[in-house]
Amino acid sequence: MAKRAMRKMRRKGLASMAVQTVATAKNVDLGPASALSCRECGERFELGPIFACELCFGPLEIAYDLPSGDPEALRKQIEAGPTNIWRYAPLLPVPADVADKPNLNPGWTKLVQADNLARELGVEPGKLFVKDDSGNPTHSFKDRVVAQAIEAARAFGFTTLSCSSTGNLAGAVAAAAARAGFRSCVFIPHDLEQGKVVMAAIYGGDLVGIEGNYDDVNRFCSELIGDPLGEGWGFTNVNLRPYYAEGSKTLAYEICEQLGWRLPDQLVIPIASGSQLTKIDKGLQELIKLGLVEDKPYKIFGAQAEGCSPVSTAFKGGHDVVRPQKPNTIAKSLAIGNPADGPYVLDIARRTGGAVEDVNDEQVVDAIKLLARTEGIFAETAGGVTVGVTKKLIEAGALDPSLTTVVLNTGDGLKTLDAVAPTTGPTATIRPSLDAFRDAGLA
Repeated sequence: MAKRAMRKMRRKGLASMAVQTVATAKNVDLGPASALSCRECGERFELGPIFACELCFGPLEIAYDLPSGDPEALRKQIEAGPTNIWRYAPLLPVPADVADKPNLNPGWTKLVQADNLARELGVEPGKLFVKDDSGNPTHSFKDRVVAQAIEAARAFGFTTLSCSSTGNLAGAVAAAAARAGFRSCVFIPHDLEQGKVVMAAIYGGDLVGIEGNYDDVNRFCSELIGDPLGEGWGFTNVNLRPYYAEGSKTLAYEICEQLGWRLPDQLVIPIASGSQLTKIDKGLQELIKLGLVEDKPYKIFGAQAEGCSPVSTAFKGGHDVVRPQKPNTIAKSLAIGNPADGPYVLDIARRTGGAVEDVNDEQVVDAIKLLARTEGIFAETAGGVTVGVTKKLIEAGALDPSLTTVVLNTGDGLKTLDAVAPTTGPTATIRPSLDAFRDAGLA
């Protein structure tokens, strides 16, 4: 009981600190965003750099005054927009002139019809798609959420952009800050993959390794926000989290538009904090509400690595509470042992008739190779998790191979070479002669 009370007091302190700063954030222009709403109690607050409800300490998210009127007119407006996430500006917490500001302009990545992979997995032709977000500026979906956070940081007058990160977010923040003219200082676990360390450092901002795992990094950042040292800092996934998280909705928007303004029947989405999955569901619900897609059932499946699977464990056990785990997996971008949105992921999986499943490290590597061999897409470990879970769900009869299914690849395999390097290399090494080539059995 004492530990529970201490956690509640700490959350109350953070919420109070956040609410005090909102007085400086009145009259900001964030487009259709109208307020912050508590997911737990529904209490509303003015837009500002706050992330927790001062009444119940629940998480806050953006509430909107969404466009009303003719859905066809809105479709045409979107289709006439830029080929990046700002085509959806009328549905996002950004000013109308966002496309004119210095930004990395992520989004509108490929939706690949994966017939070769479908054949391997036993899915009907034309029914399996891979949403490949490795094509973003820093080669992960994190560019979407950071683009949103940058606009909120501008609106609230922050001068430094920061984050706690398992790797991809650190690189996205550093790159976006360089482009937008912000200082950046990002925090990562000390033992991150070298490729992600280099990518976060190359943009010239400050990169700080923290001894410990991601949850240790996140706790440190929460403390820094409440300290004078953090004054003027916008933490993308802490005090800017309600705005940052909305960037994931653009995946839902793009998938439906690229399917001809249709909802997919099934989606397989990786889970780290769980925010991406919950916001994709929110985006799908908004499209239905706006009349941009036909309202029909869809199923959402969450994917985790076995070495960090607190949400999958809770789902399989029939629990509503997600018990934290200590991460031990090669899928480090998903290695969040205490996922903030875990309970909401459980709600969505159960509401839609989906599930949450996990795969071990060997299955992750096999799935990375399978996707590369069949579709020419080199996914990072998170993509290996989603493809591996998709295969497992099909084999278990939980995912219908006759329905339109979208699997997310959220990053580039060049960032996680260590995962596949031990089992990937030259087919043969030979002398430079035709006889040697023939003797190697490759002719």
